[in-house]
Amino acid sequence: MTLAAYRSLAEFRHQLRSFLHYSEEAARVRGIEPQQHQLLLALKGLPEGMAPTVAALAERLQIRHHSAVELIDRLERAGCVAREMAREDRREVRLRLTAKAERVLHALTMEHRAELTVTGPGLMKALAAAIGKGNRRDSTIARRMGAVSAR
Repeated sequence: MTLAAYRSLAEFRHQLRSFLHYSEEAARVRGIEPQQHQLLLALKGLPEGMAPTVAALAERLQIRHHSAVELIDRLERAGCVAREMAREDRREVRLRLTAKAERVLHALTMEHRAELTVTGPGLMKALAAAIGKGNRRDSTIARRMGAVSAR
């Protein structure tokens, strides 16, 4: 690895962490914790056809099932998430956002989109450099690594 490769990866992580720090602070200003914001966003933005279950959200957030349950319990107490039994299978619990959560999530999403118009180009430039776009040697390495990880 070249020093430039380390620097480009470090810059990408810095840009990413800067945006995440902004996101964490924005959530706190709106009265929710960053992980709560992440769960609300994950719930609202689930891929089409994916049921809004605890298991689905735990997978989307890359957290353990019991951690997702605790997070949902807190959001339910705060009036942001409601549990409902699935129509098809009464044993399955589905989650939905409340009107309160919809308002908070909408405000945060608008703020994040505005922030991305400012920080997005730097983040994309750093990502392109980190994966070797524009640098022939790093691009070859990135392709080889992709081939290796695809196996």
